[in-house]
Amino acid sequence: MILPIYIYGQSVLRQVATDITPEYPGLKELIADMFETMYRSDGVGLAAPQIGKPIRVVVITLDVLKDDFPEYAGFNKAYINPHIVESDNSEIVSMEEGCLSLPGIHEPVRRPTRIRVKYMDEDFQEHDEWVSGYLARVMQHEFDHLDGHLFTDRLTPLRKQMVKNKLNALARGKVNCSYKVKTAH
Repeated sequence: MILPIYIYGQSVLRQVATDITPEYPGLKELIADMFETMYRSDGVGLAAPQIGKPIRVVVITLDVLKDDFPEYAGFNKAYINPHIVESDNSEIVSMEEGCLSLPGIHEPVRRPTRIRVKYMDEDFQEHDEWVSGYLARVMQHEFDHLDGHLFTDRLTPLRKQMVKNKLNALARGKVNCSYKVKTAH
């Protein structure tokens, strides 16, 4: 089932999400719905707060990049209770980011190229691994959602000022995108 994407201004996007247990009701269906919603919205990642649920669940697909990055062919993964436990700050790279909850806004964001993450997979098996490259960037972006942060929080003061009007318009419910949304107004 395709779920509406919560747009900037929705309070759930600023909440710190909570860890869940294997008993979380309807988790398999929720993850399937999140994947379907992400695909339909042409996203590469989706965090549960973006569909109105303040829980630590993220889905990521990098399959769409397989032509340029063959190693991502078939990459579709759910992350439960993910946390970044360490960042390797020896290499910080700026890259343009966008967000399904901030349609129409794309800005350069500086992030480490390598991070250490802990998470559970869909079978609640624990993982602790170093991740690098584009996957590390997508994880940082999506895991920020779980801590109540948006990529615009990481912009320079000048860039923040430049997107202020766009953010205010989104918060007022002025949204133009091709997928189902839930605005604050």
